[in-house]
Amino acid sequence: MFVQIENLDFGYTKFSPVLQNVSFSMEEGEIVAILGSSGSGKSTLLRLISGLETPKKGRIEINQEELCNARTFIECEKRNVGMVFQDYALFPHMDVAQNIAFGLKGKNKSTKQKRIDEMLELISMQPRKHAYPHELSGGQQQRIALARALAPSPDILLLDEPFSNLDADLKMQIRHDLRAIMKVTNMTAIFVTHDYDDAQDIADRIVYLENGHIAHQETITRH
Repeated sequence: MFVQIENLDFGYTKFSPVLQNVSFSMEEGEIVAILGSSGSGKSTLLRLISGLETPKKGRIEINQEELCNARTFIECEKRNVGMVFQDYALFPHMDVAQNIAFGLKGKNKSTKQKRIDEMLELISMQPRKHAYPHELSGGQQQRIALARALAPSPDILLLDEPFSNLDADLKMQIRHDLRAIMKVTNMTAIFVTHDYDDAQDIADRIVYLENGHIAHQETITRH
């Protein structure tokens, strides 16, 4: 398995567990939705996978690398994990191309430019590469956030409520685009949502989280 998460426990205090004995695995290129109500532990799970929090117990392995277990903890910045945040977190003083380039530190100029051009083509945003975030629609901003996260070729992409700032009509279009982009790039991805339609339209599988436990899982059949 490409991703293995086993027996994760986490709580901000000893007496208030947020996640208890959470285990699931993923194949490379699979998209999994974590579905649950507010407070069920969805975003906390992403923080554990990204390295922003340390589990009390359990292990996380991605692409044959142990990120954390009883003896090991790889820091957030050393994990090959991409993240798309709820508010996109684009840099307002940078144009589209500069935002995408942000994750490509350490690359030479020609390699960086080639990757920026590939990402702009992937999200169909070449004509707007010199636009600034305030000049873009919510859907366009989300595409840029996605391209920035994909540019360094992460092992896994984590998305935290990626549609919460979009209106209903735009959300339907973006859901389709997002799944298509992730499938074209064979990206392994986990996204959290409280919206079943989001999960059903994008994911290959839904993991239902209730009160910090996995209640059940559902595989989505596509025709």
